[in-house]
Amino acid sequence: MAVFLAVRDAVVKNVIPTQAEYPNVVRWFDYVQGEGKVSSLFVPVPVKKSNFEPQDYSDVSVKKAPKVVEKVATIECVPATDSLSVGKEDTKHSKVLESKEQEPKAGASSKEEKKGKKEKAATPKIEEKKADEGVSISALDIRVGLIVKVWKHPSADALFVEEIDLGEGSVRQVVSGLARYLKEEDLLNRKVVLIANVKPGKLRDVMSSGLVLCASNSDHSSVEPLIVPDGAVVGEKITFAGYEGKPEEVLNPKKKQLEKIFPDLCTDDSGLAIYKGVSFMTSAGPCRSTLLNAIVR
Repeated sequence: MAVFLAVRDAVVKNVIPTQAEYPNVVRWFDYVQGEGKVSSLFVPVPVKKSNFEPQDYSDVSVKKAPKVVEKVATIECVPATDSLSVGKEDTKHSKVLESKEQEPKAGASSKEEKKGKKEKAATPKIEEKKADEGVSISALDIRVGLIVKVWKHPSADALFVEEIDLGEGSVRQVVSGLARYLKEEDLLNRKVVLIANVKPGKLRDVMSSGLVLCASNSDHSSVEPLIVPDGAVVGEKITFAGYEGKPEEVLNPKKKQLEKIFPDLCTDDSGLAIYKGVSFMTSAGPCRSTLLNAIVR
């Protein structure tokens, strides 16, 4: 993470003059910023990865593989000197063939059984894929939170650690990547939009149990938490008209629900925070941002 933050800062500030000169660093950086925990903390930075052009080997002479000459088995013909003995052998051979044809083919039945087992095993995967296609904003437990305490992360300059009240009688500790954009006093006693059911995990050895949703402009030079209406109640659930499903108790990182939902989060040309055109709604009205047509993460 320390290396990633250093490289990210260099990419954002264009310290690396030409990204094409360091394709390995750019590919590694883009891979790390797409990982679950990292992508939930930082606004993705667009990078220009170099195109890979394989070397042309058309001029290189390729040795042709030697032709394999298959040996054909020769059958020796036995002269029919004794017609009676030949007839007996033919009769025995025909009986053996008949008995083999009448025997059930065990190999075929076992193959059919294996095929049936494979088809049964494939069914849950198909059902799981269909379930993934139906992922929507209703899977997220998004609530209004109040930041009651904030301080710099002890080992990461780009991170803040906040204590957020969700009306549960206790506070949530959340790590967010806002230290480069805001001051501590800008966040203290501020209402924010929080995804409360992300899987808790450590970020640079500090536990984080939530995700503060922020808006960002296209070049990521401006980032701000979504603005919650003054009358919104701390702890209330933010709703989306037409998406009234029950949220997951805890999001499963393996299902990549956030990665599937995030592309549809943004602000419109009036600053309203929306999901597929539907506003982030509280009891006091919609959430918004001063950044227009911005991405929301």
